[in-house]
Amino acid sequence: MTTAKVWFITGASRGLGRAFTEAALAAGDRVVAAARNVAPLDDLVAEYPDHLAPLVLDVSDRRAVFDGVERAVAAFGRLDVVVNNAGGLLYGMVEEATEEQIRAHLDVNFFGAVWVVQAVLPHLRAQGSGRILQITSMGSSGGMASVGFYGAGKVALDSLSEALAMEVERFGIQVVIVEMGGYSTGLFTAGTTATEPLPHYQTLRAELAEMWGDESGPDPSNAAPVIMELAALSNPPRRLIVGSQSYDQVLELDRARAELYREWEQLSRKAAG
Repeated sequence: MTTAKVWFITGASRGLGRAFTEAALAAGDRVVAAARNVAPLDDLVAEYPDHLAPLVLDVSDRRAVFDGVERAVAAFGRLDVVVNNAGGLLYGMVEEATEEQIRAHLDVNFFGAVWVVQAVLPHLRAQGSGRILQITSMGSSGGMASVGFYGAGKVALDSLSEALAMEVERFGIQVVIVEMGGYSTGLFTAGTTATEPLPHYQTLRAELAEMWGDESGPDPSNAAPVIMELAALSNPPRRLIVGSQSYDQVLELDRARAELYREWEQLSRKAAG
């Protein structure tokens, strides 16, 4: 008999977070669903009154995160799967972004995940078990014009998660870096902060718009079965690309990078070390 899990999911009211919440509830698990606005979860609360605990939470507020995790543990007694999913998009060129925009973006996309990790670790360590799913991006393997700060936050979270995994595995805690492909999550609409565009980048913006097209990507529910399997595996991978097309794209990027290294190998080897 499979024991029901307790999930703590940030950014749970829309997009991927909502899809993961729905999948966990459908499996009979219990979920603490954290978001700045939990009103979109009212239908799920009505359907799963004993299994879903909505939690109003701004992950950029460290004290609120610690208080929220305590409330989550009090609600269901433990935490088994922590999904660091909350995030937004800062759209614009590096030169255009203001200090306020950059700091606010990283406060959510990077520091918010750090605060959640710091808050849940004492509980997971006391249990001797737990799984942390760090939602990064297939784009964390490299930067892309106009979404550089989004990529930077994901790269930082990716690198931190590698270190975290090494630090906590001896306590029975597993960390999985989940490299998400492009899904129709509302990130480019409700989740976007845009910079004030400078005319110098108008041509590049048009080129990027043409390259990306109007395709919004598949529904987030397509990714939910993968997350459920990652939560169930006894020995999950340290990292996983989610999405068939995304898998191919990441491999191609890796091949291109390896070719670049080989092209300039002679220069690299001129230096000792």
